[in-house]
Amino acid sequence: MHLKKSLAGPLLLILLSTGACAQTPNTTTAPTSLAPLLQAMSERLDIADQVALTKWDSGKPIQDSPREQQVIANAAQQAATYQLNPEDVSQFLAAQIEANKLVQYALLAKWRDAGKAPTIARPDLVKQIRPALDQLQTRLLQHYAAFAASRRDPQCPTWLAQGRKALSIDEIHDLALVRATGELCISGR
Repeated sequence: MHLKKSLAGPLLLILLSTGACAQTPNTTTAPTSLAPLLQAMSERLDIADQVALTKWDSGKPIQDSPREQQVIANAAQQAATYQLNPEDVSQFLAAQIEANKLVQYALLAKWRDAGKAPTIARPDLVKQIRPALDQLQTRLLQHYAAFAASRRDPQCPTWLAQGRKALSIDEIHDLALVRATGELCISGR
């Protein structure tokens, strides 16, 4: 018994000094720049619902490579305005487009299974939806620039997980937001 007591003190000291007994993880509060960025990303995914409706009605494919390349190239050209790397901006916008398409594919599949799409008003793709996306892109780049310095923080994945949870609406949009934020954090580079 005496041996157990004599080892207990040093053992406890070793455990405490290595952090093995820590009850709470070492987390920090997410930067204030993250919430507006995630909100803008989520808004872009909401617009995907409207795009899907226009694709349903027109029968046009979801994949529109020339338009996607144009959007990404325009964003990369604006990178210097926000003191961002054009390659990072291209990757960021490509992730937003892929997430948007994920929503569209999922909704079209859901509507095909049901045999119909929702009977709601459809905005015009060229006259209403694309200008809204273009305007949103400016906000996305502003918010992305504001968050850029936090991308390398080790807590970044934790912040994203918490932020996505706060914006959760349904499985389709939740998964798309995971895709949209997939390359937002940089670790080990």
